[in-house]
Amino acid sequence: MKFARRYILGWGLGLGFALFFAACSNTASNTEPSNHSEQSATLTISAAASLQEAIAAVGQEYEAQFPNTELIFNFGSSGSLQHQIEQGAPADIFISAAQSKMEALRDKDLIIEDTHKDLLQNEIVAIAPKESKKITELQALTQEKFAKIALGDPESVPAGHYSKEVLDSANLYQKLANKFVFGKNVRQVLSYVETRNVDAGFVYATDAKSCKNCQIIFVASPENHSPIVYPIAAINGSKNLDSARQFLEFLATEPAKTIFEEYGFVAIANQS
Repeated sequence: MKFARRYILGWGLGLGFALFFAACSNTASNTEPSNHSEQSATLTISAAASLQEAIAAVGQEYEAQFPNTELIFNFGSSGSLQHQIEQGAPADIFISAAQSKMEALRDKDLIIEDTHKDLLQNEIVAIAPKESKKITELQALTQEKFAKIALGDPESVPAGHYSKEVLDSANLYQKLANKFVFGKNVRQVLSYVETRNVDAGFVYATDAKSCKNCQIIFVASPENHSPIVYPIAAINGSKNLDSARQFLEFLATEPAKTIFEEYGFVAIANQS
């Protein structure tokens, strides 16, 4: 798979790679976003971990159409990525799993305002190992068989924040506190459930879809958490802004939307 060698998982090692690729890229592109670029460019895209498979598939389609542009992906929790960008980590585009993380960058004038759009929607579900039975209400999580429950750290992981809202709506967050195992991102939570290190976990519906050894046992009502929206924007200071705009335009096309929907996301229609 073409993208396997171009993931940056964490800023430490990732920063070195990103700086290397950034140094090799052109400082600007003179091509209009709607046309195939004649100059080569490298785009570094910091994206929420829950987007990993979907955005890589979209990226493959993009590079097939725009072969002179190379995409490098930096995946992590949205909070971690936000802080990396604030600290100067190279990035041309940010795709967050929470509005608050994007707004934090916006408040510091770190995004390009006219590129800021809402891209996708998702939902929160509870998952458990495959042989587990579904539950009809969250109160079942107080049972002894659910000794350990994983969720993302609510302070830095959007999926964890949404999960806390869901549990708070049932007055369960404090009651279950001694059972919680916090993950640094939603993919770590998924891994905890897949490896049976926990008895249940809260993830996005799209993550659950990719889990072979677990199943959804409960779907949270959208009324019990904030809207799960993935905003996107180009980063102020990008040296490949024309190419970044071109990629953002591509994400609004039908081929890109179709790929996202195949991975369980809901594409937001008001892209222009």
